[in-house]
Amino acid sequence: MPSPLEDVKALFTGLATTMKFFVRRPETVEYPEVKRAIPVGARGRHQLRRHEDGLERCIGCELCAAACPAAAIRVVAAENDPEHPVSPGERYAAVYEIDLLRCIFCGMCEEACPTNAIVLSQNLEMADYSREALYVDKRDLLAPLPESARAATGGTT
Repeated sequence: MPSPLEDVKALFTGLATTMKFFVRRPETVEYPEVKRAIPVGARGRHQLRRHEDGLERCIGCELCAAACPAAAIRVVAAENDPEHPVSPGERYAAVYEIDLLRCIFCGMCEEACPTNAIVLSQNLEMADYSREALYVDKRDLLAPLPESARAATGGTT
């Protein structure tokens, strides 16, 4: 059984620990105004990349959907129009959808892609008020046109 002297010593040890943290500055970050540095290798929101000429890199092979362990990706391929190609090659992804609520951000889609079309970006801000907003399609995923392609098309797309 502990003596009263040991009890008092333990009480003062606890109070000293409390006072040490009491005088320290809080580590709260005012989030929207101040953002912490994102660690290298962090996997955030998906992005479909383009070639320098503005064509989409995705050729509709559906390997990313097959590699996804959570079955969060849906790709529907279509034949490319030779007059106005969407991507190089015979096919392109007519439909490209990702359910971000289902995705586990493992990066298997990125590894499986033979054209490096899909990448996990550093954008970690994905909160929303509705579940439907976290079901993204090709419009939301496509990277903007490069400057060189925008100048060639007159900035129309």
